[in-house]
Amino acid sequence: MLTMYFNLVVNGIVLGLVIGLAALALTLVYAVARFPNAATGDMITVGAYAGIGVQVLGSRNTLLQGSAAIAACTILSMAYYWFVFRYLRGRGMVALLLTSIGLALFTRGILSFFAGHEQFVFQIPLVEPYVIYGVIIQASDLWLAVVALLSVVATFAILFLTPIGRRMRAVADNRDLARASGIRAESVMIPLWGIVGAVSAIAGIILGIKTVVMPETGWLLLLPSFTAMILGGLGSPIGAVLAGIALGVAQEVASPFVGFTYKIAVSFLVLLVLLIVRPQGLFGSLEEVR
Repeated sequence: MLTMYFNLVVNGIVLGLVIGLAALALTLVYAVARFPNAATGDMITVGAYAGIGVQVLGSRNTLLQGSAAIAACTILSMAYYWFVFRYLRGRGMVALLLTSIGLALFTRGILSFFAGHEQFVFQIPLVEPYVIYGVIIQASDLWLAVVALLSVVATFAILFLTPIGRRMRAVADNRDLARASGIRAESVMIPLWGIVGAVSAIAGIILGIKTVVMPETGWLLLLPSFTAMILGGLGSPIGAVLAGIALGVAQEVASPFVGFTYKIAVSFLVLLVLLIVRPQGLFGSLEEVR
């Protein structure tokens, strides 16, 4: 019994890293652009389908699939901003949120039209798993976890070690003060949406390899990702990733009790309790609405 729970924890860590990546993408947009981007889930789906597209064309090279996913999602993410969101500056959070929901539905509709509702799977080589004291660890889980962690580290390196990252954080902390210091909010938006696209793409590839690829793949991840974003503290990238991992483990450990189909209910429960007990999240602080 104990071994089974250890296996669930291992699976939960990989799932949690995917949730953490999606929550990180949500948090970056929320921190700088000040709205929850509901189109993130379908951007993740686009990344998964881009990888499948490379496979359909005859290549099972995961690096090539990941590169295609990053290219597709980065272009799509920047297009979201350039053709839609930049025209809605100053319209308020509700208008931006509703627009992002519309973009999500539009993106999913396009995917459904061209790819149908058939489920696709990534063809990856079968490798004998590692067995450590009865705990089964799939080799694919190890390298997927490494890729996710490297993606998180790379994103944080951009945010904290580069000039564009420092400008993004300055805008996120205080837009008026940043403007007074000569930093235009618009100058960080294209790089921001490019990073969001790349992070979403990696989440999409990992999620596609772990599950199946269909038009609703990313949409089903959206609720846990929103929960992780709130749990970690709105605007806290580190909190979003840590909360995503915790939520992934919680969902997997709860699955023997609630079943695989209903394990997402854990996200509802966590979100409900959190909004009642600590609405600012674990790593956030209460602030006035801006």
